[in-house]
Amino acid sequence: MSELNLILLGPPGAGKGTQADRLKDDFGLPYIGTGDLLRKHKEDATELGTEAASYMANGDLVPDGLVIRMILEEIEEKGDDGFLLDGYPRSAGQAEALADALEEAGRKLTAAMLIDADDATVIQRLSGRRQCRNGHLYHVDFDPPKNEDGFCDIDGTRLVQRDDDKPATIGKRLVTYHEKTEPLIDYYDERGLLRRFDGSRAPAEVHDHIRATLATLRLEERL
Repeated sequence: MSELNLILLGPPGAGKGTQADRLKDDFGLPYIGTGDLLRKHKEDATELGTEAASYMANGDLVPDGLVIRMILEEIEEKGDDGFLLDGYPRSAGQAEALADALEEAGRKLTAAMLIDADDATVIQRLSGRRQCRNGHLYHVDFDPPKNEDGFCDIDGTRLVQRDDDKPATIGKRLVTYHEKTEPLIDYYDERGLLRRFDGSRAPAEVHDHIRATLATLRLEERL
């Protein structure tokens, strides 16, 4: 397998970011988060960024074709050995468009990796997060501050709950995920590309499972 072209799927709080960091270290894959990619193009005032900004300024969604052009440009620049895509696609239509664009570029998807967790686990993980003004993260259950409760161990500033970590907001994000993005599970499963991982398990266990799965994919290709 000359390259690993991977898509990360899963609800917010399932651990995609943690596993993405480990996969970047394991395989040297560029991480392409479409939200970050859009912001970068906008801030750098690239041709694509300027075009995207015109839609965003009007409160419109950036067209799929424009997002895919950004993704392909990033892949061409950094993805000789593959890529790790997060945040896109979010629908079967987008998945079809991405597949067509990759084929035109002479590439194909290796796997869509679903890191799954039930709603209760997601809500517990996200609603328990606390952060200081300098960005240091804690969790009230899994990683509380060691010194004074409610204050950062590193800089002593007060820990707060971000608005997007409040249960009502998390609930809305989960509804959107189930309605809009979850159908991609069946889409990729029907095409033999889906690989499932239990995001409720410890990050190290999930990581080991992912590495074993990718090793199996490479072995199958050689047989």
